[in-house]
Amino acid sequence: MRSVRARAALGATLVVAIALTAAGLAVLMVLRGNLTDRAGLEAEVAAREVAGQLALGATYAELELGDEDTHPVQVTDEQGRVVAASKDLEAISGTGTATVVPMPSAPVRSPGDDDDDDDDGGDPARGEVSSDPPDFVNGSATVDGDTADYRFAAVEATTGRDVTLTVHAGAPLAAEQEAVDTVGTSMLTGLPLMLLVVAGVTWLVTRRALRPVEGIRREMAAITASEDLSRRVPEPDSRDEIARLARTTNETLTVLEASVDRQRRFVADASHELRSPIASLRTQLEVGEAHPELLDVPGAVADTVRLQALAADLLLLARLDAGERPGRTAVGVGALVREEVSQRTADRIPPEVSVAGHGALEVVGSRGQLARVVGNLLDNAQRHAERSVAVSVREDRGDVLVEVADDGAGVPEAERARIFERFVRLDDARSRDDGGAGLGLAIARDVASRHGGTLTVGEAPGGGALFTLRLPGKAGTEPEPGRQAGNR
Repeated sequence: MRSVRARAALGATLVVAIALTAAGLAVLMVLRGNLTDRAGLEAEVAAREVAGQLALGATYAELELGDEDTHPVQVTDEQGRVVAASKDLEAISGTGTATVVPMPSAPVRSPGDDDDDDDDGGDPARGEVSSDPPDFVNGSATVDGDTADYRFAAVEATTGRDVTLTVHAGAPLAAEQEAVDTVGTSMLTGLPLMLLVVAGVTWLVTRRALRPVEGIRREMAAITASEDLSRRVPEPDSRDEIARLARTTNETLTVLEASVDRQRRFVADASHELRSPIASLRTQLEVGEAHPELLDVPGAVADTVRLQALAADLLLLARLDAGERPGRTAVGVGALVREEVSQRTADRIPPEVSVAGHGALEVVGSRGQLARVVGNLLDNAQRHAERSVAVSVREDRGDVLVEVADDGAGVPEAERARIFERFVRLDDARSRDDGGAGLGLAIARDVASRHGGTLTVGEAPGGGALFTLRLPGKAGTEPEPGRQAGNR
């Protein structure tokens, strides 16, 4: 069953069917119990009435057994012999004995007994009716040819001559059975109709609730077919889960569109940047092949180096875009900066290094990637500085700050966000002889973000640009990608 509506309707119907069945059985049980208790109460009243007559000294022949059609009565003695029974009672079960005809030898009080009592000058001796709760049992009886089920109550009575008798009186269960059958039939008749109503209502409600989902699905299918990521799915006016799903889907499409556009620009810019050094290198090699004396070996080597560096930058960016997480080793930032500066023997302006604090200034991450960030920042400063480049490392509220300053023209405030975009070079850095491909600061920003840090640019105290790399210290939280920074 592939339809959500069908599964929801079936599930709701099954749940309601189980609930109604359980509730119906409970109602029938309670109804049967109440009606049975009422029949038992009627039987007890009838039995106590007869027992009261026996306790007052009535003979078996004098007993008034009430309505024999609705309350059949059977009286037994201590030996279980029947001493009295309803006149039209033809058969009985459930009372302990099936006999319905009184025993001929059953004792009956004689007139002489009455005279003896009168001679004493007092009333005839009286017995008593047991006050204990009677015993109840279900059975059947045949009265005047009609057999029916009865609820029998057994009440003990003691006569004036200390004879214990048991009176069994019954109350019909026909009303109880009829009521239970009527209610059960009504439930069986109404249950299918109720289930049909539940299934239909659930189907309609689910269909209405899922209508926006179908609109989202159709729009997503159209977007997939057209590959037009500028389209968006419809957002319902409601504030439920479906509306949140639509908004999340549109947010995902927005991010995906931006990612695809960025990838397309990246591929286009990478192709453009690779084309120039490759074309220059090919030209020099072709000239050298035709005229060996004109081969510009230093130029070919320089183009090869630049092509190699560009390929390495592109490879690193691809790894970063793929979500590669940095290493988890402890890196001393002060020692890292000093080592990186000591290796830059060909720099136009020797950088000045300042490391503040007595701690290790450690962060957690990839030493190679962090060294790449420092190197890119120094390359950028060397490209724009006039007389000085300064690097400082210090601790700030649990973070480690690396600041690279130069005394160049600085970065205009309106351009400070753009310089961290890939393949972006400001107007004064368009020359490939003076600048790179515009990837250095983009790489630095991405590496900083992968380490849970930020990279921003501002104005140096003495003019020029001030790049600030902030990384969480080793004792801080784990690096989490996503903290943004601000390429020149």
